[in-house]
Amino acid sequence: MNMPSEIWLVRHGETEWSRSGQHTSRTDLALTPAGVRQAESLKGMLAGHSFALVLSSPMKRAVDTCHLVGLKPELSEDLREWDYGDYEGLTTTEIQKRVPGWTIFTGPVPNGETLAQVAARADRVLLRATAAGGDVALFGHGHLSRILGARWIGLEPSDGRLLALSTASLSVLGYERETRVIRLWNQTSA
Repeated sequence: MNMPSEIWLVRHGETEWSRSGQHTSRTDLALTPAGVRQAESLKGMLAGHSFALVLSSPMKRAVDTCHLVGLKPELSEDLREWDYGDYEGLTTTEIQKRVPGWTIFTGPVPNGETLAQVAARADRVLLRATAAGGDVALFGHGHLSRILGARWIGLEPSDGRLLALSTASLSVLGYERETRVIRLWNQTSA
């Protein structure tokens, strides 16, 4: 197995729904003007870095973030955000009024994806990244990226709940000797 030096996870910039806390998966929202500025501010964090592979979710918010930092991605369906099904567009508070105590990591998602389905996609992304033969940049979404981080260090997918991510943040997965580690998490340019 080839080991990339690092996997750089970039969460997309702000959208109207990320600002309001609404669950956004299949709704293809654009970045807000603030989200565009956030994405542009990431450019300095990635400037001068060379990647063997650049992948992005096909959603506009992720692709636009990638373009705004000056990279051209290959689109990957596996980097799409968790399919929230009937909870698309709702906040956690709204969902908890219907299902007390619900969280995305522990509760059911009617007509959406299970945690196991999302984790399988994350595992495929990590397998592809480790085969790239160099550093990899992944442009995606909050919940999926949190699962990528958890899976990278050998945790259960539900442990992604412990890894909060801001919009337009950079996280770096790497190695300490042969051990997979999180080298940087949730770094923003602000």
